[in-house]
Amino acid sequence: MIKLSNPQAECYYPAKSGGESQLSRTTHLGIGAHQDDLEIFAIHGILAEYDNENQSFTGVTVTDGRGAPRSGDYAKLTDDELWVIRTAEQKKAAEIGKYKAQFLLNHSSAAVKSPDREEVIGDLITIIEACRPEIIYTHNLADKHDTHVAVALSVIEALRRMGQQAKGIQLYGAEVWRGLDWLPADWKIALDVSSHPKLQAELLGAFTSQIAGGKRYDRATLGRRRANATYHQSHATDQAELMTYAMDLTPLIKDASLAIADFINQPIQELAEDVKNRLNRLTAVK
Repeated sequence: MIKLSNPQAECYYPAKSGGESQLSRTTHLGIGAHQDDLEIFAIHGILAEYDNENQSFTGVTVTDGRGAPRSGDYAKLTDDELWVIRTAEQKKAAEIGKYKAQFLLNHSSAAVKSPDREEVIGDLITIIEACRPEIIYTHNLADKHDTHVAVALSVIEALRRMGQQAKGIQLYGAEVWRGLDWLPADWKIALDVSSHPKLQAELLGAFTSQIAGGKRYDRATLGRRRANATYHQSHATDQAELMTYAMDLTPLIKDASLAIADFINQPIQELAEDVKNRLNRLTAVK
């Protein structure tokens, strides 16, 4: 029996998932801040089972999602009422996507953003040890949402503490609140997610409280994936219909002495140099 720190935490097992005994068959693990984050940034892992019967996806949603913006039919909902709805939506997505499991840790956003987030890190270690994934998807370090970045930092810390147990795991930081088109080529991981477009739309459509509540993440996410596929290479024809981008965070796990801020500063500085050098090269000599 998996023990998590929050009394309100739960692990939901979709139909035919096999329950807790099958968790170790997880090959792709997504760890996101809010309900619907996984369906936005971890679609490559969700599709894995559909494209290979020997692979499967498990999701982790870290926060309770109580503070989400709302309008229309959802405008007058209390945070607790919204929490109930968003939990049900995340479980519905897990059913649609045939996840091996869906963890709902139900930590508050404030607790996740606190420098003292030992309970969050402990929960993640417990889950990663139970799932033993090959690839973990989380938020990228350049995301502009504080809770997203805090979740990414928690994942990195959890894997660092696991030491040799984390050996061989690949960690990808993917895009939600800031696209990764800007990443220099050597830093960018392009993930082809062209398969099952109807499934992708259905997964995003499960989160009615967000869509009808005033945030069209469904249209924006599919639009970004199409844009990524076309704008990936300027001097080549499209190689995919849909594509997501990620940055490889695995070096931060392999070398725990790497300063995280210095690590993400490297591609930012490379971008700055690329822009400056191009302008200098193309500026007319007077």
